[in-house]
Amino acid sequence: MNSNLTFKIYTSTEQLPTTWDILTKKNLFLSKEYMQILERSAPQNMECYFIGLFLENALVGIALSQYINLNKLESFGERDRCVKTAVRNFLFKRYSSQVLLVGNNMLTGQNSFSFSGTIDAKLGLEILKKAAEKIVANLKKRGINIHLLSFKDYYESENESFQNAGFKDYYRFSTQPNMVFSIDEKWQSEQDYIDAFSKKYRDQYKRARKKAEGIVKKKMHIGDILKHEETIYELYFQVAKNAYFNTFFLSKNHFRIFKEILKDKFLFYGYFQEGKLIGFNTLIKNGNTMDTYFLGYDESLQRDKMLYLNMLYDMVAYSINKGFREIVFARTALEIKSSIGAKPQQMFGYIKHKNRFLDSNIGFIFKYLEPDIHWNERNPFKLI
Repeated sequence: MNSNLTFKIYTSTEQLPTTWDILTKKNLFLSKEYMQILERSAPQNMECYFIGLFLENALVGIALSQYINLNKLESFGERDRCVKTAVRNFLFKRYSSQVLLVGNNMLTGQNSFSFSGTIDAKLGLEILKKAAEKIVANLKKRGINIHLLSFKDYYESENESFQNAGFKDYYRFSTQPNMVFSIDEKWQSEQDYIDAFSKKYRDQYKRARKKAEGIVKKKMHIGDILKHEETIYELYFQVAKNAYFNTFFLSKNHFRIFKEILKDKFLFYGYFQEGKLIGFNTLIKNGNTMDTYFLGYDESLQRDKMLYLNMLYDMVAYSINKGFREIVFARTALEIKSSIGAKPQQMFGYIKHKNRFLDSNIGFIFKYLEPDIHWNERNPFKLI
């Protein structure tokens, strides 16, 4: 360990060093702007910590950590009601409800840290692990005993750095893949994208668009979001509560705060039928990448109008038209996302339980508790 390498833990964005954004490497989700969003509208069961790594007095690394209290959730998800789910929920409440995460539980991808070229990944991860342990100790002073310490969402290429940094005693896990859509550089319009489909998926596209006739899509601004805030949250919650597993629910003001701070980098589209808001989706501009964010829809209309599929097509069309190079569709709904052209990217995390017995069996426990997701990858494009 470089004795000159130290860390500082911040609980407010006002405390962040003036050079913070230089270290983001143009990743919006590590920027001070985004940290301000978390500060003002994080889920009610989440506390955020911002970590600065210093070589002498120079900032050489930045990171995000989140404390998540699962005991504050009324439900982990209502999609599956079975004995395994009931056991899973009991075990989480009893033995794994207090979680400290290095990373972002609200996003998919490596949005947890960034180091300058001054330090290598091994050194950075070593000090980051020390910073996480310090947060655990600080929480313990408040009477909060962390059950699980986890580092989340890294690519296979980063595994060697983690192992060299002393993570051999952590359990390495993977869950559902990150679905990423690479935009062909030859595509200049939505029609180019459609023309690349095989007949089966061109027919699917036409059918979905026909089903959505009569639905009006509208770009919503801050006033519109505020006006429809109650309905927006109801639509979001309808979708969120039917997930396999939830560790948080957004605050009601989340989308409004997002729009206030990010302005044109945050896009909010409403879908209206006869003047009534029946669905919405959100997009975040992150350099050359478009990140899809949370969405919501009326469950009673979703299937008949093929609303979700139409939203996916709309996200692709916008991203092509605006010259983005890829779209991050994140996890969940893997098969339907692959049917519009997204490909899975496997990601890994590292987890350690503070109870020695449970930690020694965490591999078995994790595999038992992780929902079984069976899906068939699709390829909608013509074979060349």
